Amino acid sequence: MFTKSNLLATLAGTVTMFFLGYLIWGVATVDFFEAHTLTNTMKDPVNFPFIILGNLFGAFALSSIYGKWARGHHSAKEGMEFGTWIGIFVGLGMGLLWYGTSEMMDLTGHMAEAILDIIYYIIVTVVIALVYKATTKKNG
Repeated sequence: MFTKSNLLATLAGTVTMFFLGYLIWGVATVDFFEAHTLTNTMKDPVNFPFIILGNLFGAFALSSIYGKWARGHHSAKEGMEFGTWIGIFVGLGMGLLWYGTSEMMDLTGHMAEAILDIIYYIIVTVVIALVYKATTKKNG
């Protein structure tokens, strides 16, 4: 669990999650989501240390699960497949549960969020997979 590959992938995943998340949700889609928000639950200002800590734990979980899931076959393709399933779980699975149980966003907002989650987790897990590929000892 605390291998060099996992820890380096966690670090790369944390940085990717933080900056990509900021670019997607903090810059590129702010106006869109404001238009589809039913109840604003955002803190103002946000608490960056907790965002970074959340990204660290999330990246560690993704990296650890990916390391077991890939079974030594590390590539961008493996990362994309893994990220697609994580994005579907978070974006569609959790997003539809949130839509069914809360008043955060309208359905359009949740569906856009699902698409963004899939793209986000694909990119994050490709980075994780490539770090694993670069740091895992080759057989032979």
